[in-house]
Amino acid sequence: MKFTRFAQGSSIYTGVITENEIREIEGDIFADWEYTGKIFSTADVTLLAPLQPNQIIGIGANYVSKLEDLPSELPEIPVFFFKPTSSVIGPEEEIIIPEGIEKVKFESELAIVIGKEAKNVPESEVLDYVFGYTVGNDVTAPQFFHQDGHWTIGKSFDTFTPLGPVIETELDPFAVKVEAKLNGIEKQNSETELMIIPIRRMVSYLTNVMTLKPGDVILTGSPVGAEFVGAGDVIECEIKGIGTLRNTFVIAKEHANTY
Repeated sequence: MKFTRFAQGSSIYTGVITENEIREIEGDIFADWEYTGKIFSTADVTLLAPLQPNQIIGIGANYVSKLEDLPSELPEIPVFFFKPTSSVIGPEEEIIIPEGIEKVKFESELAIVIGKEAKNVPESEVLDYVFGYTVGNDVTAPQFFHQDGHWTIGKSFDTFTPLGPVIETELDPFAVKVEAKLNGIEKQNSETELMIIPIRRMVSYLTNVMTLKPGDVILTGSPVGAEFVGAGDVIECEIKGIGTLRNTFVIAKEHANTY
């Protein structure tokens, strides 16, 4: 089932996409919801980020280029970081390159959406707490990384977390590839088995540190191939079964309002 948020005029709705139409729903997608009976054509709406996250957690440097490069021992403390919810945008929205720099990096990722409260969850039960999956782009400005290794500023600018186009609840996360095309040219294409910290270990570890709640989004890392991009570049992050998340990069001054 593919859940989405979308706009028509000044109104925002939640719905389930089936082929070329969206059936509006009301209620809590993580608990109780029902169809309203109203149907929209996908051609007549603007897709938004499929949810407004409770919080966003990312993991750094989580892919190798080939299976034989996977480490024999996993890191004792994985490199996690937070991204602000204010950085979230949806499909086709512009990614704004911060003032003072000309380039940022794209990072196509499989994003996990937590569906129920999770604390101290064993790896064997992790998928019971996952609502579904979407595509994420962990846009990064390494120029703003702190010299002591802190990443927060370089990850946190407005528009730096595109999500979408839908939340797919029936995806097998172990049988997909994370892909990205820059201006139509393939840059990333890796199976999720190339993750250093696998999905079950990642989520279980987090639940032993913090309580995860419905609507939390976990960015599971970006494959080899991410690179710097500039104004006018178009990035398409894709996971078959979910869809394509397409955004264009612009310089901050091009986006500024004039009075």
